[in-house]
Amino acid sequence: MTLSTRNLKALPDIPTLKRLTQSLAMLDAMLSPEWEYRYYAFNAAWSDEAAMASMRNGSGDHWFAIFCQAGAALHGLAHEAPAFRPGTPWPGIFERLPAEFRTNLLEEPAFTTSDSTFCLWRLSNEERWTCGPVELPPGEDPDGSAELLGILAGRPEQYVEFAADYYERDLDLGDVEAIYRHQPLSDALVRRFNPDLDMASLENDIAEIGYPRQVD
Repeated sequence: MTLSTRNLKALPDIPTLKRLTQSLAMLDAMLSPEWEYRYYAFNAAWSDEAAMASMRNGSGDHWFAIFCQAGAALHGLAHEAPAFRPGTPWPGIFERLPAEFRTNLLEEPAFTTSDSTFCLWRLSNEERWTCGPVELPPGEDPDGSAELLGILAGRPEQYVEFAADYYERDLDLGDVEAIYRHQPLSDALVRRFNPDLDMASLENDIAEIGYPRQVD
């Protein structure tokens, strides 16, 4: 069954999800030096207390994830989903969102949660992901979560397919698997993704994402 708010069992645990979103951001940074054309981003120092991962597809859809001591929370917007109600989220989306996430998610202006079509969360001491008591309209993907969250199932071949479609690049699956494993970056690995880049040119991205690099 496809990963979605209807199937949160397919979503990895918090540490694995954090590493995965860092990997996606690092892959995009190598394939697209121009930040504005990237899908995936990660800021390891979003605030004093939290890291932030995001996806923007350039067509108005996005998700943002917060990782903090309390756990992790993610909300998203699929503007063509039946559950999209501009300025008024579908009833129940944020109803049971733990208080630990309300300040750094709901009250963060950059996240525009007033347009969200889905939200999910997991406290550090919990064993599963949760979403609110939402009665969605009919349809295969009424809140757009299946379309936007599929990459978070964590299979490297998913990114290979994504890169072929979006960046028109044929990537070696083994190289993508290395980034998914958080293999430290080296000039040789970077150049296999983008011959025009090296470690020095990625220094700021590596630091922002918090991705490991090879020590000389």
